[in-house]
Amino acid sequence: MAGALTTIGFDADDTLWQNETFFRLTQERFAELLADHAERAHLHERLLAAERRNLGHYGFGIKGFMLSMIETAIEVTEGRVPAPVIAEILAAGQEMLSHPIELLPHAAEVVADLSGRFRLVLITKGDLLDQERKLAQSGLGEMFHAVEIVSNKTEATYARAFARHGDGAARAMMVGNSMKSDVRPALDAGAFGVFVPHGLTWELEHAEAPEGNARFHEIADLGALPTLVEDLAR
Repeated sequence: MAGALTTIGFDADDTLWQNETFFRLTQERFAELLADHAERAHLHERLLAAERRNLGHYGFGIKGFMLSMIETAIEVTEGRVPAPVIAEILAAGQEMLSHPIELLPHAAEVVADLSGRFRLVLITKGDLLDQERKLAQSGLGEMFHAVEIVSNKTEATYARAFARHGDGAARAMMVGNSMKSDVRPALDAGAFGVFVPHGLTWELEHAEAPEGNARFHEIADLGALPTLVEDLAR
């Protein structure tokens, strides 16, 4: 079964390059802007609630985050948020949309190594233009056989992606930092699921580990992935 592996899917944000770090920094800036109107912990709760209810409208990514910050600012100030604060929120979001890519350790070497032996598929969610920009800046684009930028990651998402770009989920592996989006739905589709923890993970991406699933694996960082793939092949 393991030796039949032909396709490896990679998540992008916080798997190949830094992402959540910039959200946290912007959130700190947001808290400072509204310090006179709400305590930091309360503001965080209100912002998270706005993000959760807005996912169906805006999807994942920086633009939805910006709109949720503006909505939260209006709420906590009871509609009296100053225009300069809105301008600062927009400026913070625009900075995020233009921030240079910071590859995570081992990302470039591992992708280059595996691309010569497997079909690699980048499967990521978020703003289309932003994800395309980050992939172009990363220098990794040419090593992927296909790229899927999706609105959400579900069992059906992985079933379709691995059927379209590989030999089906049963002969595929998904690698990512989100138990909820990268691992569990890929396992449900029949693929291997490899969890690569990141120091910072958005609350809405948390989920329990699928203990007892023979196709679930966890590694400390991407540097351990080639060894895992070789062990599975044996």
